[in-house]
Amino acid sequence: MIKTEKYRFWILVSIVAISGFSQGMLLPLIAVIFEKDGMASSLNGLNATALYIGVLFASPLMEAPLQKIGYKPLILIGGFTVALTLFMFPVWKSFWFWFILRLFIGIGDHMLHFATQTWITSTSSEDKLGRNISLYGLFFGLGFAFGPSLTSLVKINEALPFMITSALSLILWLTVFSLKNDYPEKDSEGLSFLSTFKRFGNVWRYAWVALLPPFGYGFMEASLNGSFPIFALRNGIQVEAVSMIVPAFAIGSIITQVPLGIISDRYGRKKTLITVLLIGLLCFIIAGMIHHSVIELIICFLLAGMAVGSTFSLGISYMADLLPKTLFPAGNIMCGILFSIGSMLGPFLAGIIIEHIKGPSFFYLISIMLFFIFLSICTFQQKNEKGKHLSQTWQA
Repeated sequence: MIKTEKYRFWILVSIVAISGFSQGMLLPLIAVIFEKDGMASSLNGLNATALYIGVLFASPLMEAPLQKIGYKPLILIGGFTVALTLFMFPVWKSFWFWFILRLFIGIGDHMLHFATQTWITSTSSEDKLGRNISLYGLFFGLGFAFGPSLTSLVKINEALPFMITSALSLILWLTVFSLKNDYPEKDSEGLSFLSTFKRFGNVWRYAWVALLPPFGYGFMEASLNGSFPIFALRNGIQVEAVSMIVPAFAIGSIITQVPLGIISDRYGRKKTLITVLLIGLLCFIIAGMIHHSVIELIICFLLAGMAVGSTFSLGISYMADLLPKTLFPAGNIMCGILFSIGSMLGPFLAGIIIEHIKGPSFFYLISIMLFFIFLSICTFQQKNEKGKHLSQTWQA
């Protein structure tokens, strides 16, 4: 049985890795292709939001299918959607066609993430929950980090990166057939659309604070990848330097993802989150003070990544600490929703700040956001111990 659980876990995190790989490949690849074709940067950015719109559109519709058909079929549907959609990109290069395809990528990826997150959080023991979720985050981060490496293949053939990623997705998709299907724990509320929103309400009521770290991570990741290059170029930093500064954050998060997960299992999610948020906050304040120095910015980004680059996985683990297993599906959905909202809101606010306020305002925007989350977690009082009485309270 243990061997079966370990095998399933490594299959699930491998699926997440190829999902991260496809997302990491698509963002810079399509941006480069559109830029070469002379498309306006605003339209280029609009096209990139399609993935997050897909996530938001699919989120309220995910829980009922999971309860009815189980984890395995949902992962198979999501994986096949991603592989097929990637294969379709070279068929016709059009702004709106690619927008729709990215919408489907968002829906398919959300199926994968929702099902795998819920399966892992529901089957992990309490003493290994942080470790397992951190490995989940690590594999996604590794995939996302290596994805952009395929962008250079566009010089050979524009279709080649899409074909390679589609083939890799299909290969990993086939491994899911070897898993035995399982179902999440159910409650007495049923599977109606209204009951789904009732569960969302209870997740927010009892675990709202755990949803803030995924929001903050989405805010940071999208801002650093999408808005910092604009800030850097306008402040005299060369493109070559930007290509070294931005990856430092991802490298930092990869280094400490698993150690922080293990530390959170031992010392508690709340204490760990408070510590890393404070360190990340200080890193971005310092980055604002030395924003003209490339070497010092690389160091700040690396240290910030080591601290707050794990906030998404720590947030999911914290959510699992606060809720009963019957609410894990809804909790994982809401983590995805808050991440997507942060991913869209971050670049939007950062763009306004960069446009209208000179100086290091970009870094102080991220610092303010991290301070808000830090303060919220510090002052949060758990309503009941590990959600033990939540099911009874809700059903009453």
